[in-house]
Amino acid sequence: MAELIQIIIGGLQIGCIYALVALGFSLVYRVTNVINLGQGAFCLVGALGAYTLQTTFGLGMLSSAVLAVLLTVSIGVLAGYLAFVPGLSRLSNANMLMLSAGLLTLIEGLTLVIWGSQPYAMTSFSGQEPVSLMGILIPTQEFWIVGATGVIIVTLWYLIQRTSFGQALRACAENPVAATLMGVSVKRMQLISFAGAAFIGAIAGIVSAPAMSLQFDTGRLFTIQGFIAVAIGGLASFPAAVAGGLLLGIVSQVATAYISSLFSNAISLALLLAVLLFRPSGLIGTRSVRRQDVREEARLWKHVTRLAPRTQWIAGAIGLLLALVGPVFIPQGSVLSGVVIAMIFFVALMGLDLVMGYAGQVSLGQAGFMAIGGYTTGYLMTQYEMPPICAMLCGVALSLVAAVLLSMITMRLRGLYLALATLAFGLLIDSCAVGLVDITGGPSGLVGIPGFSIGSYGFDSPISMYYLVLAVIVVVIVMLGGLIRSSFGRSLQAIRTDQMAAAALGIKVVRCKLIAFAIAAVLASLAGSLYAFFFHFLSPDMLGTQRSLELVSMLVIGGEGTLVGGLFGATLLTLLPTIFQPLAQWKTFASGSLLVISFLYMPEGIWGALARAMATIESKNMGLKKSNTSTAAEVKP
Repeated sequence: MAELIQIIIGGLQIGCIYALVALGFSLVYRVTNVINLGQGAFCLVGALGAYTLQTTFGLGMLSSAVLAVLLTVSIGVLAGYLAFVPGLSRLSNANMLMLSAGLLTLIEGLTLVIWGSQPYAMTSFSGQEPVSLMGILIPTQEFWIVGATGVIIVTLWYLIQRTSFGQALRACAENPVAATLMGVSVKRMQLISFAGAAFIGAIAGIVSAPAMSLQFDTGRLFTIQGFIAVAIGGLASFPAAVAGGLLLGIVSQVATAYISSLFSNAISLALLLAVLLFRPSGLIGTRSVRRQDVREEARLWKHVTRLAPRTQWIAGAIGLLLALVGPVFIPQGSVLSGVVIAMIFFVALMGLDLVMGYAGQVSLGQAGFMAIGGYTTGYLMTQYEMPPICAMLCGVALSLVAAVLLSMITMRLRGLYLALATLAFGLLIDSCAVGLVDITGGPSGLVGIPGFSIGSYGFDSPISMYYLVLAVIVVVIVMLGGLIRSSFGRSLQAIRTDQMAAAALGIKVVRCKLIAFAIAAVLASLAGSLYAFFFHFLSPDMLGTQRSLELVSMLVIGGEGTLVGGLFGATLLTLLPTIFQPLAQWKTFASGSLLVISFLYMPEGIWGALARAMATIESKNMGLKKSNTSTAAEVKP
């Protein structure tokens, strides 16, 4: 019994940390109706800032904490003013989710540049000796964590319930248009809520820093656990967010103690998926009462420039010719290998584009299907010496089954909740890759994966893999191009424009989305197998949640709804660190910056901008031809 009590107390300590992060999520969501995935970055900046002020500048604990909080809030205000708040008037909720993921990546990249990749350990505020209460040992830092959580909860309750400021926040959450008519500055309230979330995140990071190791990517851990907590409890309710954090802490601690630490995250994520499916508003919370203005629907999706069929064929032929002679001009070594990796990612991106760009369904778990395909292929080849093609087909089949099951389970979800469900799926696959040591090799990875071969010919060199992946890309583009031009492709675009109207026109919405999702999973599985063949090795870090977010970044930067735009984004984000090796540590920062800039200022992506330029030139040429024809007709005797 004493052991169980000790475990629960440890769970409450962790749960209070999760609850603080969840409160930041809930504060922003109540005002903006958006999930801010950048919340964990504020925790990281606050913790590392306090650590640096203490160890480098010799400041006391209180002074370091106050200055670190001010620094974090300043960064939050800057990020909110320049990116988050402007995005609210331009982007859909699902795209705002990805914009906030870009902010998380950007701030993580900034911490990598400043503090490096080494871990940091902060000393406890009250010493290392635990307090003994009736035989139960309680770390002194736990009192600071619980105390900070209590103060934040009471302060938020007072501000929201007893002040005019809280009334303004509630008005913005319920109906922004009506709040504006009442004289409330909605943008100011949105910025204040974002700054408030940064303040809460900084406090959470500082008080929890002595209980964990700090690295540049620890912010992602804060984000994931806080997101799980607030989704389990309820997004629109502060008490529900706190309850969700405490429940998650206890469940994860009990699972760690009695099952395995490797599977504690998987159990938490399975709980999250169940909550999203059967009670999307949370176990305790209620659905958001915010009323949507009809004018908000006008900003859901951006226009995509389409080239004329003749121009498409010419551009395709030129592109294929350049690709065929590419290895002659591409430097051998790391650059050619980077090109091959970018092409492998492009295979997965074409499937992701079908779901996001054409069907308008946000998927944040594409790397999960890559992991299923890659690990299945590698395991069957290393353990059973199965031929590469057969192993790949088994991986594709398993990914297809997973995609169909996930689609059937989540078919009732739309928009934000669908994005959260796919993110939870990706996190679950990532957790399983770490926990299934006998199959995946666990954190150390699966080693000794043979290369791809057909008969006696092996694709062992970067050049041979280049042409293999190129052949796969050509076949996939031809097949998907025909599919998009068919009635099925037109149905997907109708679903993207207006799902309810598409259903009213007789389009089988669920079936179309399921097929698109299945095709995306198959292509991701194929890309995962090619990835395993190329590296002869696969680890959770290579195909984890970070990779899913990178794939989304590549697609957005390259251009959604274009089929080929992903190649530009993949090439850019893959080759820049390779070409500019001294600037390799800036890759994460550059990736996040490009994602944010693309969403806000270049919504069509690189390919969209090129297509718009080519379409303009084409229209000018057509106008010039018509003008010449008219002139010739006038002077003709």
